[in-house]
Amino acid sequence: MAQKITTFLWFDDQAEQAAEFYTSVFEYGRITDVQRYSDAGPGEAGSVMLVSFELFGQEFLALNGGPSFRFNEAVSLQVDCADQAEVDRYWELLTADGGAPGPCGWLKDRYGLSWQIVPHRMTELLTDPDPERARRATAAMLQMGKLDVAALEAAADGA
Repeated sequence: MAQKITTFLWFDDQAEQAAEFYTSVFEYGRITDVQRYSDAGPGEAGSVMLVSFELFGQEFLALNGGPSFRFNEAVSLQVDCADQAEVDRYWELLTADGGAPGPCGWLKDRYGLSWQIVPHRMTELLTDPDPERARRATAAMLQMGKLDVAALEAAADGA
């Protein structure tokens, strides 16, 4: 079945640059189409209107829609990371050149889009059948910026 719901991202005038950035950050990313404004507008004829791109096979659309709307933390993209090395890699790339770290594994990239960079192990710890282990892991996570798998495991273990 084709993807029925597509994430649509509104940019002022950086849709193409953002799509190029995101497809460079993620190994399985590619731009699939670039559409340009015609003389009918509302953008300048020939300028980029819409960029279609994929990340890990998931489709996204990036629109140059002007300055009317900005991203905020009410919507974020979560990346399920296999291990600490993957957390570190995505964290470094997405916070580079104007991005900003946030609390509890959240960050904003240079375009203001919010991301959650989450090691898969965090999900396992938060759903641990022992509620005390899960509580300790949660308490540790709430004190972190970038999530640290070893520290989360140590906290869950009561160390």
